[in-house]
Parts: sequence; structure tokens; C-alpha cells
Amino acid sequence: MQEIREVIERRAALLQEGDVKAMLAHSAPEVVEFSLAPPLVSRVDTNDPTPVERWLATFEAPPRRTVTQLEITTDGDVAFATSIDSMSATPRGATEPFTLWYRVTLGLRRIDGRWLVTHEHESVPFHMDAEMRAAIDLQP
Repeated sequence: MQEIREVIERRAALLQEGDVKAMLAHSAPEVVEFSLAPPLVSRVDTNDPTPVERWLATFEAPPRRTVTQLEITTDGDVAFATSIDSMSATPRGATEPFTLWYRVTLGLRRIDGRWLVTHEHESVPFHMDAEMRAAIDLQP
């Protein structure tokens, strides 16, 4: 489980460094992704860093991702991990940064002896009232 923890924490560190190719190297060639941004589901070709590089360009500097409450379960060559993460960044052209807390579930497989992310699900809870607003003010 330590190896999986290192993969997850290293991906977060590489995001902050803006090293997209190194970050994607911790993923299988294709990842099923349920990210915070539309669409509802994506199949990401991790051999193509362009979409992540475009997303990073929307910030003044690469976002800082903090992984907390990480729990990992393994069985053979398959694992899943859950965490509560935060992302802090300043959108390009904005004067103030934001911090967003959100939920993450990762699916991983051991492929050729390495643990690689094959599935990523990120979500923000929402207020189940008439307004249906995202609960972006929550903190652990």
C-alpha cells in the first residue's frame, strides 16, 4: 500500500510542479475519468498531455493539490483509494486564489509491476434543496 500512497502523492506534487507528462506517467494508457468539469465521463488518452496542459494554462500558476484522509484497499493487482482533496489556485486574470475541497476515488491496477491509475472520480456534494447548489464551502 505504501507504493500506491507514493503514486497518489507524487501525482499531486507533479501537478503543482506543472509536469504534466510525469504526472500522466502514473496512469494507464487510457483512464476513465469522472472529473469536476464537464462532460459527465471521459476516456482520457494519457499519451496526449495537451488537454491537461490547456487546463493548467487557465491558472496563473499550476494548482496545488493536497491529498488528505487517504484510504487504500488492495486485492491482488487491483486497488482503490479514497481521499478528500483540496485544490488551491488562482484563475488566469483573477486577483484572488480559491481553495476547493472535493472527494476523490481512484481505481488502480498493477501493470507490468507498477501501480497505475485506471479510473478517477472527483465530486463535490450539492445542497439538495430548491437551488441545487454545489457545496463548495465545505471543509474537512
